[in-house]
Amino acid sequence: MLILISLYAALIIFTGIITIRFRKNPLAGKYTAPAVYALASLILFYIIIKGYISFQNEVISLNWSLPFTEFKIGADYITLFFMIPLMLLTASCSLYGAQYFKGKGADSLHWFSYALLVSGMVMVLISRNVVLFLISWEIMSFSSFLLVITDYEKEQVRKAGWIYFITAHVGTAFLFTAFLLLSSTSGSFDFDIFNKISFSVGKSNLIFITALIGFGLKAGFIPFHIWLPLAHPAAPSHVSALMSGIMIKMGIYGIIRVLLFLNLFQLWWGILLITLGAVTGILGVLFAIGQKDIKKLLAYSSVENIGIILLGLGMGITGKYYNNEIVSVFGFAGAFLHIFNHAVFKAFLFLGAGSVMRQTGTGEIDRLGGLVKKIPWTAYLFLAGSAAISGLPFFNGFISELFIYISSVTGAVKSGGAVMPLVSAVTVMSLAAIGGFSSLCFSKLFGAVFQGVPRKNDISDVRDVPSLMKISMIFLVLFTVFIGMTSFAVLPFIEKPALILSGVISEHGSYFSQLKNILINVSFILASTFLLILLLLLIKSKKYKKRVINVKETWGCGYSFPTNSMQYTASSYSAGVVDKFSDLLAGRMTHNFSEEFFPQKKWSFSSDVEDWFLSRIYIWVVKKIDRILALLRWFQCGKAGVYVLYVALTVVILIIWKFVL
Repeated sequence: MLILISLYAALIIFTGIITIRFRKNPLAGKYTAPAVYALASLILFYIIIKGYISFQNEVISLNWSLPFTEFKIGADYITLFFMIPLMLLTASCSLYGAQYFKGKGADSLHWFSYALLVSGMVMVLISRNVVLFLISWEIMSFSSFLLVITDYEKEQVRKAGWIYFITAHVGTAFLFTAFLLLSSTSGSFDFDIFNKISFSVGKSNLIFITALIGFGLKAGFIPFHIWLPLAHPAAPSHVSALMSGIMIKMGIYGIIRVLLFLNLFQLWWGILLITLGAVTGILGVLFAIGQKDIKKLLAYSSVENIGIILLGLGMGITGKYYNNEIVSVFGFAGAFLHIFNHAVFKAFLFLGAGSVMRQTGTGEIDRLGGLVKKIPWTAYLFLAGSAAISGLPFFNGFISELFIYISSVTGAVKSGGAVMPLVSAVTVMSLAAIGGFSSLCFSKLFGAVFQGVPRKNDISDVRDVPSLMKISMIFLVLFTVFIGMTSFAVLPFIEKPALILSGVISEHGSYFSQLKNILINVSFILASTFLLILLLLLIKSKKYKKRVINVKETWGCGYSFPTNSMQYTASSYSAGVVDKFSDLLAGRMTHNFSEEFFPQKKWSFSSDVEDWFLSRIYIWVVKKIDRILALLRWFQCGKAGVYVLYVALTVVILIIWKFVL
């Protein structure tokens, strides 16, 4: 399996290089590269699924030496689990990207950067020493930066790209610190050695917090989320889908990998993750509700779902600390399943958003409306994604949140002391709040974009997207429905990672057999309800088949015909929430109302939210640092001779330090 994964990464890179080599051939970039990426990903996906249950851990060491260490790669169940959504999304996003760019295909640099991103993520998952991991991490970060600035002619895109680039490398600095702490105790840069070392409580705490910051800046949980709502709207939609669906999960993968190194979990780790998860989930969805741009809304929704994953991880750590294996296993199982579920439904939501923007020329919600009649395939697929991300039954988001609910309720009922019931209650209330706000958020998005009539844009000539783009979205929607309706079938794929992370090595069949029985009953209820709905629709269609139905305009309270201004806008729909949580969201409302019976001026109303983490914290910190560094600008005099003197003095100081001191 490991050899096949390595060959896959090599093939992806080779195809990207070929695309650069034959860049003058339009077919090389437009169809050949995405076709190879998609086909290779689907083949590897099939191989992983087929061999998952009987898989044994693999490690390969080569004679090729890296600085301070050897070239070492490996694969375990954690690696394979993250490879599954990576393969799915690479295949679907590649096919989608082949027809996303109107008139011509993406240039060769785009598909080469895309290849670097995919292969970089693969190498992050299979790296088994610090140096190779950090090299792979940098390849992933730099290639995604190049993809974000695809439309670099736009100033806003360049700004988003640089903020992402800086954020990524601040995270890398913290990763260097975490790995240096790990290696200073073990005397090695080898991951296998880290697994065998017992770290002191103080050092474990320091490693955990630096790794949490370093990987958190990639995962995008609050307060490290600032790059997501800037980078995702800037990038092409299939890139946004890949980044939001799986690349930010590399941050979660890094946290999980470090947790495996630190075999002695602390209670405050779980409490911290649950706190971060609750704040991230609730604030993320509240920020999403206040957005007026489709992709910016979806970016904040990704922040929200990272919060749900953190809630599962926090419950797992807390359960392990109290030796409550059921809480631990089910908490980790819910986190792992939501990693996959969010990857799937968020990817095709971004693809759906890209379809809307491609066909209408805008992603501004207040300019859209009535698209369900023009692009029905995209509309109904987007509706399925909206239901899934809201955690509604029949779709996969409901199942992973159910796992975390089971873990939390079990922790509240079957545990002693006050801490476990408290954190369990916080998790349950947070999930409930997130689910409610998410339903509000996506009812706003779907209703404003696809229902009603057009607000400002002319959609008379709008048609649905080409076939490859439809197939890409349908492919992911099928997984969403399959997991939602037959969730018991995916248990074998989350069982192994959850047990590894929880450290349960005794007979554990009873835990997942109990969960399987629950899920079988849930699937039966869902299937029965679904069939009943279909039966009622069939009876209704038979009953009204021969009837003549008169269609007339809805009575409009004295208006003979409704106008587009009579509809909810993104601002008016979310105004209640923005006003209620104005202190948390830095919300503001502006309006131009008239008290005249026959006003001469047009009325206007707008509600906005401000991401004060960026505007009031990060920018303030950067300005303070800039003022401090300005005191050293005299050091840069611009004279080459002085710079040579600096180098000479540095060499002299180093010689004295080495041989005298």
